[in-house]
Amino acid sequence: MLKQHLQFKLSQKLSPQQIQLMKLIQLPTQAFEQRLKQELEENPALESGKEETDTLDDIYEDTYDDSADNENIDTEEINIDDYLSDDEIPDYRTQTNNYSADDDDKRVPYAAGTSFNQYLLNQLNTVYLDDQEWAIAEFLVGSVDESGYIRRPLPDIMDDLAFTQNIYVEEDKIEEVLKIVQDLDPPGVAARSLDECLIIQLKRKEQKPSVALAINILERSFDHFTKKHYSKLLQKHHVSEEELKDAISEIEKLNPKPGGSYSGNTRMIEHIVPDFSIKIVDGELELTLNGRNAPELHVSKDYSNMLEGYKNAKEKSKSQKDTVMFIKQKLDAAKWFIDAIRQRQQTLFVTMNTIMEYQKEYFMTGDERKLRPMILKDIADKIDMDVSTVSRVANSKYVDTPYGTKLIKDFFSESMKNEQGEDVSTREIKKILETVIRDEDKKKPLTDAKLAKMLKDKGYPIARRTVAKYREQLDIPVARLRKEI
Repeated sequence: MLKQHLQFKLSQKLSPQQIQLMKLIQLPTQAFEQRLKQELEENPALESGKEETDTLDDIYEDTYDDSADNENIDTEEINIDDYLSDDEIPDYRTQTNNYSADDDDKRVPYAAGTSFNQYLLNQLNTVYLDDQEWAIAEFLVGSVDESGYIRRPLPDIMDDLAFTQNIYVEEDKIEEVLKIVQDLDPPGVAARSLDECLIIQLKRKEQKPSVALAINILERSFDHFTKKHYSKLLQKHHVSEEELKDAISEIEKLNPKPGGSYSGNTRMIEHIVPDFSIKIVDGELELTLNGRNAPELHVSKDYSNMLEGYKNAKEKSKSQKDTVMFIKQKLDAAKWFIDAIRQRQQTLFVTMNTIMEYQKEYFMTGDERKLRPMILKDIADKIDMDVSTVSRVANSKYVDTPYGTKLIKDFFSESMKNEQGEDVSTREIKKILETVIRDEDKKKPLTDAKLAKMLKDKGYPIARRTVAKYREQLDIPVARLRKEI
């Protein structure tokens, strides 16, 4: 049975302009430039640079000289071919005149080099190998990862050689060829484990007592070494503390990732472009927005005039109506984009200015202990915007300060109360924790329980588990792994 009824529903819908603005706000400077370039390519009604305001009549009056009317022009000295070929002058002939030596070259050159695997194969060409050994060595080199290790066990490699290369060999033969590959540079390459990598590097060094002891420790007591059980190492190897210290010093000089030392290894380089700049001028903070975030854009006059021309036409064909619709869409899109960029500039500046004022004590001193507890809602309430808008501004943007380039998101932190009942930032506690661990006695490093007690004595009552969480966030190992002889 059909029934009719009324239903009230409250929903929120974003207009295309609002969606476009939100997307633009969250873009950092480099991504914003790419988005701007894409829009200029897709929308012919959008133009960059200063808008020309002079009319053709003004230009004609400024350049036309009445006194030249009565002068005779000697046409014999004019080569008419020079004028006829003006439109055919290649761009490279006028490029020098249009480029200033003071202009910044924004292009970043990237060196094109051979890959790490190709670098190893080039070294193999200097080693005498038969056809089968070469095929095995080539396969092993192809199995080396970016860090310089072969992570796969030899039985799996033996099966792959049989199925993919039609090469049937025993593990002993693969092991023999592997030793040849491990003699390549950089030292330690093609190792199957960390201890094997370190041992290979030690065997390349000058054989002295400290090196021999280091090899012995890695071969017989690698587990005790990684866990820093120095008392067990002294007892097992019958050496003094000084000898053990020299051996550990030799191991610490080694490279645990030999593949990372290859300078020709091509990698993506991330360039950070600060979106804001904060300077201290006459004892006051001065905030500026990166000029690349404020491009000069305007709507094309040609398209506007074209639209007026089509609108004034008395009779319009179907193709003319479609043209009018196309031009109007492009003009509207250009206006929306320009308005969105202006709102983006205003939102970025207002948000960052509020953050700067909120953390003024930190920006004046550079002391992270001066950072106030600050969450997204604190800034959103001050600028009367949504929390999501502040999050978009802070998420992937950087600010250039007198103390280095900082990620804006790092200025936000939770708060906790100290013994005086004051709200302090967790960043402040982490900084104090980092300082305490740096100044501790490395022969007897402080446990998390002792660190919690020390922080409590300083007026920060936090639990041991909280200390462990902050220590892990600071990438600091446990007390046992911080121990030194």
